[in-house]
Amino acid sequence: MVKSLEYLTNSPSQTKKIGEILGQEILKTKLEKAAFVIALEGELGSGKTTFLQGFARGLRIKEKILSPTFVIMRRFKIRRKSCQFANFYHIDCYRIGKPKEILDLGFKKIFSSPENIIAIEWADRIKNFLPKNKIVLKFKFITRAATKGGKEDLSSLTDKSKREIVVKSKND
Repeated sequence: MVKSLEYLTNSPSQTKKIGEILGQEILKTKLEKAAFVIALEGELGSGKTTFLQGFARGLRIKEKILSPTFVIMRRFKIRRKSCQFANFYHIDCYRIGKPKEILDLGFKKIFSSPENIIAIEWADRIKNFLPKNKIVLKFKFITRAATKGGKEDLSSLTDKSKREIVVKSKND
């Protein structure tokens, strides 16, 4: 069964707010037999990390959330009383050359623990290793960046840049 929701955000702060709300809601869910997985897909600069900054706030994580592009994975402790989740893993697969490389990071063990919440940027790069039960978020620009010399200039994006976030819950 696939449930789908669509959100349109007009600023990074709105994108963060949607992430924060999702984080708060996930903390209310019951533990399953494996980790809670969120797969994020979308173009470079489309709001994935911005969303996760808000998401981490919703999990009550105080540390600054930066994209782990060069380290691939960061772990944060969830310090909240009456919460069954213990860890938030932020994984960025942008630099993954071959999908099997993710297994070298102890991916199976992280996925098998129901105390973990895992958010994966560029998840489409390892789609064959993702569990069937997951939430998929697809980020897409509605207002495009200006172009310079035929290439997009991401620095031209402003708080008025619109993004569409499509959330799909897959439980098949």
